[in-house]
Amino acid sequence: MDEEVQMEENGQQYIELVNDMTEMLKNLEPPLLTDCCIYRVPYHLRKLNEDSYTPKVVSIGPFHHGNSRLQTMEKKKVRCLNNFLEMVGLNLEDLVSTIKHLEGRIRGFYGETIQLNSNDFVKMILLDVSFILEVFRKGVESRWSIDFPPWLSHSLMEDFILLENQIPFFIIEWLYDFVPSNGLSLIQLSFSFFTDFNVQEFDPLPNMKIKHFTDLLRIFQLPFTDLLRIFQLPPQRPQSERKELIKHLYSATQLREAGVKFKVSSSNCLLELKFTNGVLEIPRIHLYDRTEILARNLVAFEQCHFLREAYITDYYLILDLLINTAHDVDLLCDKGIMFNYLGDSRAATSMVNNLNKEIVWLDMSPDYYHLCKALNEFYENPLHSWKKATLRREYFSSPWITTSTIAAVIFLVLTIIQTVCSLIQVVPKHK
Repeated sequence: MDEEVQMEENGQQYIELVNDMTEMLKNLEPPLLTDCCIYRVPYHLRKLNEDSYTPKVVSIGPFHHGNSRLQTMEKKKVRCLNNFLEMVGLNLEDLVSTIKHLEGRIRGFYGETIQLNSNDFVKMILLDVSFILEVFRKGVESRWSIDFPPWLSHSLMEDFILLENQIPFFIIEWLYDFVPSNGLSLIQLSFSFFTDFNVQEFDPLPNMKIKHFTDLLRIFQLPFTDLLRIFQLPPQRPQSERKELIKHLYSATQLREAGVKFKVSSSNCLLELKFTNGVLEIPRIHLYDRTEILARNLVAFEQCHFLREAYITDYYLILDLLINTAHDVDLLCDKGIMFNYLGDSRAATSMVNNLNKEIVWLDMSPDYYHLCKALNEFYENPLHSWKKATLRREYFSSPWITTSTIAAVIFLVLTIIQTVCSLIQVVPKHK
């Protein structure tokens, strides 16, 4: 009897298990679509500096929607939507109906299933887009008011570049097309609003497509030749295959000891590092508080979306390897390469070194691979190693020896001068 009860219980558990797993498979989330490009920052990156990924003033998109700390701007969004409807003369019912038809495509841009129901999702999109367009209009036309004071522009700009705080560019563009023409496309308007980040000062390329504002900020950082290749204007040769990762590079001060000269590059593209004839050229680096926010979000975007084209990630790896101590920061500052607005050299060192924690590298760009290889070979060249070791050991190993060396050099120079003067006085007597 006990065996029959046990068998019955086991059978029931088996049926429950099968039912549970069947239900689980029914609720399986669909795979990510090819349009997917907006992601929640992975926990292992977010935990290092949550503030760099979290909006301070306004929530855009679903990931921070409903955050109680950001509710002040929600009231402003309603006013912005009202202004948008009055400006374009659209019927709200028709607008909602159209967004409903695009809802599936919009959701496909996100790296996870959005739990908002259809009505709440459409309302969020309309409010967020009208808010963005209002901020852009005020910013470009400098039409700030008590409701939108100028200081707010700085905070909003920082929130607009966060990876978790995005909505697809195409839906903003679609609604912007209803706005009476001011001669600017939405991409041109976006370039104008984010002009501080466009350090290369290039104009939008024909047929340029962007995914969202974080993507635009990444585009601003890329070399112009890469932009031509990406947007195929004209069609370019495929990019060279990425190389194996070089994990070690001698620091800036070590390279200087080996004879490497540091020079400010004439390029405005942050990524264009060059090493030729013993000279390492580095574009100017400005370190602000905003620098870390931008760098972390661009790197997080590449970690989620551009693992095989991780140009920004590669750059910060090189910078991290070059900077080990505050002395390395001081060297770059002395050469006019780095401008540090973070307080002191240790703060700059800490910021740069922390950017690469928890980052996954599969490989690196061929240009950076060859750069690191050339720098390491220069340092390890026996001739350069012998020179720096001999100078350090024989002449500069202690303050006393350094002083003696300098005194000896001065004495030698004075002796040469005295000898030359004596010869000058003696030569005329033999004429």
